[in-house]
Amino acid sequence: MKKIFLATGVLAMLVSCMNEDSATKTEQISTTAKRNCASNEVLQAQLKANPKLAITMNEIESFTERAIREGRLVNGKIEIPVVVNVLYKTAAQNISQAQIQSQIDVLNQDFNATNPDFNQVPTLFSGVKANIGISFVLQGVVRKSTNTTSWSTNDAMKKAPKGIPPTTPSTVLNLWCCNMGGGILGYAQFPGGPSSTDGVVIDDNAFGNTGTAAYPFNLGRTATHEVGHWMNLRHIWGDATCGNDFVADTPLHNTANYGNPTYPHYSTCTGTPVEMTMNYMDYTDDRAMYMFSNAQKSRMLAVFAAGGPRNSFAQP
Repeated sequence: MKKIFLATGVLAMLVSCMNEDSATKTEQISTTAKRNCASNEVLQAQLKANPKLAITMNEIESFTERAIREGRLVNGKIEIPVVVNVLYKTAAQNISQAQIQSQIDVLNQDFNATNPDFNQVPTLFSGVKANIGISFVLQGVVRKSTNTTSWSTNDAMKKAPKGIPPTTPSTVLNLWCCNMGGGILGYAQFPGGPSSTDGVVIDDNAFGNTGTAAYPFNLGRTATHEVGHWMNLRHIWGDATCGNDFVADTPLHNTANYGNPTYPHYSTCTGTPVEMTMNYMDYTDDRAMYMFSNAQKSRMLAVFAAGGPRNSFAQP
């Protein structure tokens, strides 16, 4: 259903920016139930800094609606090369190859409906649960030691001299793994932004499902959520009370959900629908999110269609 897309409020999960002790940070993350994604805030900052971006994004939105309406979506499987950029100050932050591969494996499961919890989708939503049909292949890992204790959302991790610039962002999905401050688990750049900062940032304690990944964000779903943004999905509540996520088959959500909600969870929006709390684009814990919808699939595939903002990823 239609919802109004506005900036999300500041959320309450706090992790010390000055904490260099990975074990302590893991303990802090484990005792909170608040997911915090900064993608919308980053978008709003980009729009403020570059008013022309609003025009570009409006054009992308018009193209998306037209491509879906006319059925001009990608025909065939999309395989996305991934480069993981690891920025570390401590040994724990220099995550292992196994942890990196675990994240790629989770993305492949979640975007191909082979995740073990996909069968938990309630009957009410079984008719709209989707296999997106997009695969991810690890192309390389770039590692860099840094004196930076924690990173913010100013994209510094993506720029020299402190960070790691993206690898060929027009044809490679860049993931940055680093110690995020302010309780932020991750953020993504929406289609239409500058190529020099394109990609997804994930906190080292929310990356993959092994190693430093910390409960309740230890199943790799932060990346699934953020890659959804990278493919032009909005938060399911539209970043506003009963807002617009530009998706037709997701119920109206009055706001974000956290933790592991008991099903059914009813919205206070018009019609009091049952909320799709298990959707990857909500704010629930990793264990509580395990589906995309068919209309979300169409929206994602549209960005890879001919003329779409990520069509270069669909090329042979």
